[in-house]
Amino acid sequence: MNLIGNVQLVAGGEDSVPGILALLRNEGWDVEGNPDIDIRVYPQFRVEDARQLCERSATRAVTDARRVFIIVTPNLTYEAQNTMLKTLEEPAGNALFFFVVPAPDALMPTVRSRSQMLRVDVVVSSEPLGMKLTAPSPAVHTYPDAGLFLRSSPQKRLDIIKPLLEKGDDDVRDISSIIMFLSSLERMLIGRAQAARSGIDAVYRARKYATDKGSMLKPLLEQVALLTPVLPS
Repeated sequence: MNLIGNVQLVAGGEDSVPGILALLRNEGWDVEGNPDIDIRVYPQFRVEDARQLCERSATRAVTDARRVFIIVTPNLTYEAQNTMLKTLEEPAGNALFFFVVPAPDALMPTVRSRSQMLRVDVVVSSEPLGMKLTAPSPAVHTYPDAGLFLRSSPQKRLDIIKPLLEKGDDDVRDISSIIMFLSSLERMLIGRAQAARSGIDAVYRARKYATDKGSMLKPLLEQVALLTPVLPS
């Protein structure tokens, strides 16, 4: 396929990277040890990360006509998205961006309008990729088992989500874990759309507003717990 535009959104995680590289290879890129392909994984993509990406994207390509940036993160913050808007609209040097996130449709409309939604198959291969992930290793995020949550009663669900609402030492919640949990729920509910419509709507609403500054996470997650039908074991 031919890539359209400079910004590609991929629903997934680190296991989507080999598929992106395979796509680039089919497009004629040399992906083995190519210094113009920059792959980075972040536990949370913040404003400072966005500024650094904008700076890196302005540098000249070494071997190819353009540079490729593959960003993998469970949480692309609202502020980071705002910081990148001008760069995504008019990237220096015709840079190509891939943002791999669990739920691309939860990103800002202004980011989605500048992007192409790209479906990438997970490629399982024993062959080396020929390059390293050059960013900080992703943090370990723990979140409730979506299957157990869906099989539990509404009251039990409220207990299950309590750890997600706890704040860490920096007095903030682990938004990445919340997003990953909601995305896991949505994947299990897809295919039962008619029976689980109210639950899917609640999950989508919670995921959409979870990264907004000042969002009321507790009532959003409680709606997910109370509105999603109990599924059989």
